[in-house]
Amino acid sequence: MRRQALVSVSDKRGLEAFARGLVAHGFELLSTGGTARSLRAAGIAVREISELTGTPEVLGGRVKTLHPKVYAGILADLDDPSHRAVLGEWAVEPIAVVAVNLYPFAATAARPGVTAEEVIENIDIGGPTLVRAAAKNHRHVTVVVDPDDYPAVLAALAAGGPDVALRRRLAAKAYRHTAAYDAAIARALPGHLGLPGSLLLDGIAPWIAAEEIPLRYGENPHQAAVFARPRTASGLASFAQLQGKELSYNNLMDADGAWRLVHDLPGPGVAIVKHGGPCGAGLGEDPAAAYVRALACDPVSAFGGVIASSRPLDAAAAARVAQLFAEVVIAPAFDEGARELFRAKKNLRLLTAQPPAAPAPRLRVIDGGLLVQGADVGWDESWQVVTERAPSGDELAALALAWRVAKHTPSNAVVVANASATVGIGGGQPSRVDSCRIAVEKAAAAGLSVAGAAAGSDAFFPFPDGVEVLGAAGVTAVAQPGGSVRDPEVIEAANRLGLAMVFTGRRHFRH
Repeated sequence: MRRQALVSVSDKRGLEAFARGLVAHGFELLSTGGTARSLRAAGIAVREISELTGTPEVLGGRVKTLHPKVYAGILADLDDPSHRAVLGEWAVEPIAVVAVNLYPFAATAARPGVTAEEVIENIDIGGPTLVRAAAKNHRHVTVVVDPDDYPAVLAALAAGGPDVALRRRLAAKAYRHTAAYDAAIARALPGHLGLPGSLLLDGIAPWIAAEEIPLRYGENPHQAAVFARPRTASGLASFAQLQGKELSYNNLMDADGAWRLVHDLPGPGVAIVKHGGPCGAGLGEDPAAAYVRALACDPVSAFGGVIASSRPLDAAAAARVAQLFAEVVIAPAFDEGARELFRAKKNLRLLTAQPPAAPAPRLRVIDGGLLVQGADVGWDESWQVVTERAPSGDELAALALAWRVAKHTPSNAVVVANASATVGIGGGQPSRVDSCRIAVEKAAAAGLSVAGAAAGSDAFFPFPDGVEVLGAAGVTAVAQPGGSVRDPEVIEAANRLGLAMVFTGRRHFRH
């Protein structure tokens, strides 16, 4: 019986080597259009699908493979005598390998100036059908949608043929591939047709066929977890681990919080995050200085946290960081001096990553459902001075830092800062006045002065009591969204205490 492999790919990475390997293992190659031309140009014999079907490609190539002789060869159950009889009657040989990947729809749809007609023309019809058929019949057919899997398939052929476990894995991957393709179309096409899109699809589409990387465990050791990374990963998802233990769910959650926070700071700096909330953030002329300022805010809570720097870490910064037990350190890069110092801490996880990516919708699971919301981005708040006294230049700088860190602190969030570092952080409290008390108490516990500092609150003050706690501690300026029915009372309290207060006009709850 003739051994046949159908090869029709848009992504031609590794095509020539794979095709030569198939031929070496006794396969006759079937192909279409551009793939057939590429193979012939490489001196590899190939048979056009039209020779098998007796039907030429029609409609400008829209119809190439949609033919019973193709799908009978792929879908035949070779253990069923009636299927074999049909193959014999039609003079069709089984197709044992199907290597297909799809038109580059997503890349085409994202191209500037692309027309709706071009987008529609890049919706693959035959390709997904071939993939689905081959995956369905994976008991007899090996389906390959990813060029990175070519070596494994050739190695399996050299060892006597792909086993059931490999064919099952490739079949599951094939269905994820077509699911992601359909999701990409559903996500992008409405915009090109002048129709509204879907926030849900915007949130989930990139992850449908993502690479799944097992994690050490979830939030707790009895919970399994994986990290899903799109093949075109950017931002934190692009991370590379340079050393250290296997990552856990909590490690990546805190790394994400620290990475986004450090890039939201009003200047180059360092952020320390633990259990979902900031322990401190500092700005500085170099990473070492920024780290010292960030750590000073709450050195007790920082123990076992995640440290993020918006600039590459050098040996001077590493020497400081290495004095603290940390779970993860993440930066754009580490110089060789830093790497050498950190090698002594073999369990410490060092990560490099690209700057945060364009924000995707945020997903949260509730019992029986999924919550999807747009990302909280931007610093276009219109600050309105509402007190008799306007903030000074130093106070404005401190307000900017406190306000940005408050956005990344669990609600209710109140952050006290000077112009270069946070000095006290209170968050995750049902009562905003309790967050105010915690922020000033944290500063006192760390031996930091609140006098002349500024405070940022992620939402409005519902009563004057929070402002009174801050003012009594020495805070001289406050940033808050405003919008409470008691705003006049809160403003009056600020005036009475001599505080400057600005309304930002935007709330930044983080639950």
